[in-house]
This record gives sequence, C-alpha cells and structure tokens, in this order.
Amino acid sequence: MSEHPDTTPDISVVVIVFNDAERLPTAVQSVLDQTLQSVEVIIADDHSTDGSYEVAQQLAARSDRVRAIQLAENSGGCGEPRNQGVAVARGRYVMFLDSDDTLELNACRNMLDAAESTGADLVSGLCVRVHTDNRHGKTVKWYPWLYRETRTFDSIAEIPDLLVFDTLSTNKCYRREFLLENGLTFPRGIHYEDLLFSAQAYLAATRITLIPNTVYYWNVVEKAVEKSISNRRHEISNFADRVEIHRRIDRILAELGHDELKLHKDRKFLKNDLVLYLRDLPFLDDDYRHRFAEMTRGYIRDFPQAAYDELSPIHRICAYLLLQEDWANLSPAIDTLINTNKVSSPLLERDGRVYWCTEHLDDPLGREVLDVTDLGYHAKPVQRLSLRNEVTDYAESPSGITLAGALVNPLGVIPPDAKLKAELEFRARRRSLQTFRFPVESLKHEGESVTWRAALPLAAALRPVGIVDDVWDVRLHLTVNGERTTSRLTVSQISLEDSGAVRIRPRLGRMMADRLQPHASAKGHLAFRLTQHGRLARRTSMLVQRNMQSPPAELAKKMARKVVSVRKDLQSGPRKIEAYHRMIRLLPVRKGTVVFESHLGKQYSDSPRAIYEEMCRRGVPFKAIWSYAGERPTGFPKDVELVRRWSWSYLKALAQAEFWIDNQGFPLKLSKRPETTYIQTWHGSALKRMGFDEPKYRIQSEHEQRSYQEAIDRFDHFVVRGRHDEETLAPAYRIPEEKLLRTGYPRNDALVRAKDAEALDPAARELAERLGIRRDRPVVLYAPTFREQANGGVRKFEFPFDVDAFADRFGDRFTLLIRTHYLNNVTLPPSVAGRVVNVSEEPDITPVLLLADAMITDYSSVMFDYALLQRPMVFFTYDWEEYVNNSRGTYFDLSEQAPGPVVRTAEELFDVLTDLDALASDQEGRLKEFVTQYGEYDRGDAAAQIVDRFFGNRGDAR
Repeated sequence: MSEHPDTTPDISVVVIVFNDAERLPTAVQSVLDQTLQSVEVIIADDHSTDGSYEVAQQLAARSDRVRAIQLAENSGGCGEPRNQGVAVARGRYVMFLDSDDTLELNACRNMLDAAESTGADLVSGLCVRVHTDNRHGKTVKWYPWLYRETRTFDSIAEIPDLLVFDTLSTNKCYRREFLLENGLTFPRGIHYEDLLFSAQAYLAATRITLIPNTVYYWNVVEKAVEKSISNRRHEISNFADRVEIHRRIDRILAELGHDELKLHKDRKFLKNDLVLYLRDLPFLDDDYRHRFAEMTRGYIRDFPQAAYDELSPIHRICAYLLLQEDWANLSPAIDTLINTNKVSSPLLERDGRVYWCTEHLDDPLGREVLDVTDLGYHAKPVQRLSLRNEVTDYAESPSGITLAGALVNPLGVIPPDAKLKAELEFRARRRSLQTFRFPVESLKHEGESVTWRAALPLAAALRPVGIVDDVWDVRLHLTVNGERTTSRLTVSQISLEDSGAVRIRPRLGRMMADRLQPHASAKGHLAFRLTQHGRLARRTSMLVQRNMQSPPAELAKKMARKVVSVRKDLQSGPRKIEAYHRMIRLLPVRKGTVVFESHLGKQYSDSPRAIYEEMCRRGVPFKAIWSYAGERPTGFPKDVELVRRWSWSYLKALAQAEFWIDNQGFPLKLSKRPETTYIQTWHGSALKRMGFDEPKYRIQSEHEQRSYQEAIDRFDHFVVRGRHDEETLAPAYRIPEEKLLRTGYPRNDALVRAKDAEALDPAARELAERLGIRRDRPVVLYAPTFREQANGGVRKFEFPFDVDAFADRFGDRFTLLIRTHYLNNVTLPPSVAGRVVNVSEEPDITPVLLLADAMITDYSSVMFDYALLQRPMVFFTYDWEEYVNNSRGTYFDLSEQAPGPVVRTAEELFDVLTDLDALASDQEGRLKEFVTQYGEYDRGDAAAQIVDRFFGNRGDAR
C-alpha cells in the first residue's frame, strides 16, 4: 500500500485512544506488522490530555498507512471515536482495536479470506484475554466453544449464543458498506456500547462467519489502580447504563419478533450480568443497594419463568432475596453463589423440607425458591461441609492482630456438646511455600453460630521469605469430635480500607518488605499482602523490581518458566504413557504382584474384591496393590498398598505386575506386557447393547475402532456367568472362545450362598445396624440404572415417583433403600428419614442386595445378580420407549422375559408392592427360569475357581 497510497485498502483498522500515549505505538505496530499489507490505520483520539494525539501524529508521519484524527471534545466512552474512525475509513472492511490491545499477526488476512470466501457481512474470530501482570503468563480464551471450527450462518437466530455471549466489537471484521447501509453506529454518552452495537450488527447481518483463528489479544491488568469502565461496578450509573443498553436491545428484538433470542438474552443477564454486580453488593452502602434493587426489579420483573429455569438453586435465591431487599439473607447467599460449595446460612427444617432461611416462607414463590432440600446440605457430615466463616472483629496491635469470627452452624451439624478445637493457618498463595499456624483460644456456641477469637503474634511468629510469597491466605481448621472442617474467612461486615499494616520480619530482612496489609480477595475472603512502608524497604523493592526487568533477570525467569513447563510436561498424559511403555521394556516383572481395580478405582468392591478376599482367606502368598481414584481413598482395607490412578506409582505397579484384575478396564492407552496376565471379571450381564454393538462404536473411524480393539485384546481371560454373556458380551467385544472363563461372577458367590441360608449374612447385618435399618420390617431396594443425555453425558437422577408419597403409603410396612448408579447421586428429604434410606455411597452393593427382601429396578444389570437370591423383583419401566429408541437398544424385550411384573406408572408400582408375600409366590417359577437362562455358571464358587486356576498351582497359572 505504501507504493500505491491511492489504492483502496482491503481493511481499515480504527484504533481508539484516550490518555494512553505509552501503549498506543504497540497497538498500531501490531496492525502495520500484519501479513496482509493492504491495511490502513486510523487513530481516533478521544481528546486526550497526556500527549496521545501528538504520539498519533508522529506515527502517522512515519507511515502513509496511518492517519490520525482527534475529537473536538472527550466523548467519555469508546463508541464515538469508533464512529468517527468509520466515517473517514477508506477500506472495504472495518475492524476496531483499543490502544491497550493488539491484533494477532494474521488477523486481517484470516478475516478477509473468510469474508471474501463466504460473502459474510460480519466475520468473528477468537479473542484471547492476556493477563499482563500475571507472573505465569495467564491467558484465557473468550468463549472458545463458539470458535472450534469455521461456520457460516444466514441469521443470528441460528446461533443465539453468539448474540448473548460474544458481545465484543473488537474481534470482528465488518463489511463497511454493510455498516453504512444499515446505519450501524455506536451509541454516544452511554457505557456498554459494544453490547448494543454488536446486537444490531448481528441482527442486520444476512451472513455471519465464525473462524477458529485467534485474531485479537485483549490485555487485562488485574491489579490496576484505575478500573476500566466495565469494572467500575461500584458506581450505580454503571449498572444503570448496562440496564438501559439491555432495554434498547430488547426493543429491537421485540420489533423483529425474536422472542426466542430475547429469552436467551434474559437468561444470560440473570446468569452473567447480574452476578457481576452481586459479587460487590455486600461491600457497598445501603443507598447503592436500594437503588440497585429498584433498577433490577424494574427490569427483570417481566422476564418469563423460562428465563429462571436454568439458574442454580442458589442463583434463584439471590434473585428472589434481591427483589425482596432482604440484605441479611442475601449477603450469605451471594457468598455461596461466588463460592459454590460453601454453606452460608444456618438453614431451617420445616415439614420435612430444608429452607435457606426462615423469612418469606408464607409467600408461595418464596417457599418454592428457598427450598434447598435437593442440595443435600442436611445429609452431609461436618467434615464434608465448607462453612461460611464471617469475620466479626479485626484489630491491630504492635505485636500482630486480633481476629474474631462466627462460623455458621447449619441445622446444628456442630452439636452443643461437641469437643471443639481450632487453629488459624496463614498459607502463602504460591504452592510449596511455608505455612504458619496459630491456636484459637476461644470457641463457643452462640445462637446459630460457633464463635471464635484468637490473638495472632504476627510480628514475631510470621516469617515470610519476603519477595516470592507476597500474598497470604487465611484458613480456620475446626475439629469437631475428631473430624476436621476447613473454612476461609469471609469479609463483608467489617471494613479493611482504614486498616493499617502489621509489622513483620521477613527472612530476607525488612529491606524487602516490612508490613502485612489486609485486603479482601476476589472471592471475598481475608488475605494479606506484603508491602513496603519504610524508606529502605521501598527503595530496595524498587531496585529489585527494576532488576527483575534486566536482561539477566529475564533470562533467569525464562529458565525458571522452562523448568516449570518441563515439570508440567512430565506430569502430562502423553509423557506418562511414554514413560510407562519405557518401564515395560526396562523393569522386570515382580512375581506374585497383583494390581486390583474396581469401577475405575472408585470402589473397593465387586468381583476384584471377592477374588482378593478369597486369596487372603486361603493365605495365598501375593503382593496386593489396589488403585483408587480421587483425592483420598475411602473404604479400602488398611493393610493393602494403595496407588492413586494415573500416578507414577500406579503406572509402575501396572508395568511390573504379574496379574491385572479389574471389572471395567485399565486405562485404554496402556499396553500390557506378555508376561502379565489380565483377568477381566466385567461388571454385569447386558440388557442394553454393549461394545461394538453400540452405534457410537460402529460409526467410529477404522483407526479408532482398531485402537479400541487393541485395548480389549489385552484381556487374557474374560469372566462370563452364562450363555447369555457368551452370545452378547463376548461377540460385542470380539473376545475369542478360548479367553472365556465360565466361572460365574466372584461377586455373586455370596448371593448364591445366601439363597438357602437361614441367617442374615454378616455383611448385611452390619449394614443394617450401621444405618439403623429395622429388621422387624421387610426391606425393599430401588436400584435404577443411569440415563444418558442427548450429548452422551449422564442425566441428573430424578425420582420417577413421589418419594414422600411412597414413604407415607409404605413407611410403616417396610423400609425403602435407594441405590443409584455410581454415575448418579441422590439426596433424600428429611421428611422420609427412617422410612427411606440412601445407600448409594456404600462401596459394595453385595451387602445391600443381601439385605433387600425385594427389589425395584428398571434396565439395570443388577437384575441378573439379584435373581440369584430368588427374591421378588418389580421392573419400573416408565420410560421404556425413550430408553430403547434414544439409547443403544437392548438384546431382548424386557417386558417378555422380566422375572417379575413390569409396570409403567407410579400408581401401578404402588399397587404391585401392596402385597410382597403374594409378589414373591407369584414369581417363583419365573425367577428360576431367569437364573437358568442368564446365570447358569453362578454356582457360588467363582472366586475359588479363579484362585485355584491362577494361584493354587502357580506353575499352571497361564
């Protein structure tokens, strides 16, 4: 273009600037460096006072591709400078750039190519937020799911998420004639102009193209003293502008008849826009709160109910309490909204339901919204709760600080007579650094809280390093009768703005830092930051900061980042798989070592457990290693070696084991060495289609199918429990005849033995005693399988019948046990306590089956196991058509072969359960036939057969 200044540019990039002279040249240079050269730069200065316009003129003087204009007066926003830039632009397309951001090197070329090839009025690409003051180089992609691939739409109605989420104007390229023809300009004199401009552009465009390329770098300074316009949420005018912009968009949508788009936007306002302001609400004054509530009420009162349906329960509570202006209950609710797992209210149980607070229960809507029974707070012990811990007093002294607080006690989970002990922990935010702990002297129950007080001698006892541990978080560890719960300290009722700074003695000396300054973290918790007050400390700090930018320091930081990157890479999946296969080649097999795993490490259960316990009972000499998933193992024997799934010790154990025994599948990408014997016990006979009989596997590429088959081919032996398994599971997984172990399932040995036993199995008896289940009444088990969502995910469990109505009808006649699939969970309301018991978290289902006198199920493979007890079953198939048609299909028609009544409605289910004795006698013959057809190998000695074959005579093990 420099050779042909009169040639029409392909793209005009309008760079807006206000008092940003220092960063403006970098932004402009990112345009001049574009791989597409046919680009002009228009710098639109919003009447700066710091010399920005003079810098713009200098940049224009250096390149004939740069022009500079200045507004006659400051417009107070980003919109009018952009309008003026578009007015003088000569390019066929227009893009926008802020002076503190940059364009990706190929942004203009990628945008232009997409626009030209698709004929789009508007092209949008990926924006990346760059946290420039983050020491780790933090970057965040802006709504990346929108930009996974190139897509073109003829209307924004085809992709509502684009309208409601990506409201930026800067990551887009617009056909200039499109802007002019539709009169598209930014509003003046109001903030959030991007929201309105983007909405108007989306709605006017007859073709929109999205590209997966990064086009825009949005530079963010998290610790900026002067907040950006969009972050000045403590100013009520800021919220007023946002609401007004939304109202304008609503009017446009109404005129165009886009009711569905309006619904999407309403949901986004509730879930995103409103939450931004709720975060700051506890820290603002009453006048702001009242005006904010009035504005919110005036705007969202006409939202349809559908806009609230996708909100979380806590989110709905916040919206309701805001409209009621109930600040006392709203502040804790906001705390839970921001800190999802925190319980912030003392809660209330009434009529068998749990409510967030006492107030508003006379209002039918309030009673519905404030019902938090399904969140399950009431069913968790104290060690599994994160409790709100409100700081009630903060005082400084020459020796340190005095802290006091009130820990919420929901539903009295901390009993009045509990033995309590607590300590406060100061922990450096950077990992692997030191912590300091201080005892809490005073602990007592006061109303619905547990209050505490502690004097902390920080001046003498807190010894930070002084430069690498500049931020410190505070936690309270409370021990209740030997069980510990940890909480962060919430700051909202006290002000830290006028607090001084506590004197400290860093290990590197007071010339690095000499004070500890309190502040509220982004999530409202008490934290401290090292600061420099003395002249020597300030001078040293400035010197250190300058030296940190020197070439040697930059080199050192680069090397440090490289070390961190290498460490991270070593922990990555590909590196672990690579190292594992190297172990197979280099490490010897450890004879007698057996790695056990049940349900991907989630449990100590099932057939692997039965085999392990049979080996222990016989005194077989072997080294047992069990894998576990999650942060810490639960329910495993104390005397076995445990390895965390995917840890280095797990990989080493698998690489050297003589035997693998599991019931689902060790990681698919880990090959098995020939010297290792893999016994696959599997986890259930099949009603629904499995393996390569599933549609999702049949449509896989040849490469994907081959990889899956290679993982299955690792099985040396595959346990089956009957001819049904041989005719379904074996061909579905392409397992040859010679690999089949016709022993039955080891986990079912206990069921076979219990069928004719007179006394209750000891494991079942222990379960009943531990859970307080009455043995003078029958026990009925409800054990459904999970349901899949359309996207392949797991649908949330919901009762297909009214559990309260069930308990009212049958609670005085028998106890109902609930056992969801391990991919689901359930919370029972207090109203059914003692009559309905949740046993979903029991690691092994076998004692549950042994305890149950009858079972309700649907399509779960548990039917094949429970049938061995010859006890009655009822099949509640309320969604049979949907399950069969929308799932993977079934191997047989359950309605024809079920060994018990098949019912479709809750009333039919209730009727069938009215007479359990009649149900048992009516189905006796069908149960025997069912076992003969589907479990003829289950004879009660499966574990013994496997131990005999593989561990009884080690010479014949393979």
